[in-house]
Amino acid sequence: MQIRDILRSEQLDRTFAALANPTRRAIIERLAENAATVNQLAEPFDMTLPAITHHIKILERAGLVERSRSAQYRPVALQPGGLTIASRWTDECRQTWEVRFSRMDKAINEIKEPKDGE
Repeated sequence: MQIRDILRSEQLDRTFAALANPTRRAIIERLAENAATVNQLAEPFDMTLPAITHHIKILERAGLVERSRSAQYRPVALQPGGLTIASRWTDECRQTWEVRFSRMDKAINEIKEPKDGE
């Protein structure tokens, strides 16, 4: 996927919007350990279950988590590959900026170096 395609992607927008919130990032960090129920995810937060559920829905729409059903148990788990699009985008940006900074560093060093005969 080319960076132009990724930049246009609504999925990338949803991913970064979801990750912009500290509560949702904390939920992602918690789910990195293992799947959890909404009640388990709500424990460390001073907010209602509907508020946590709202955050989970945003993470679901961004493709970062998924909910499954096993009898009465509805665990929330990280979506495999959910961060792939964001990772690709940041990797491409990093590569571009590394090249640019390398060129800038070279140009600065050439300016600093005294020329022959000076």
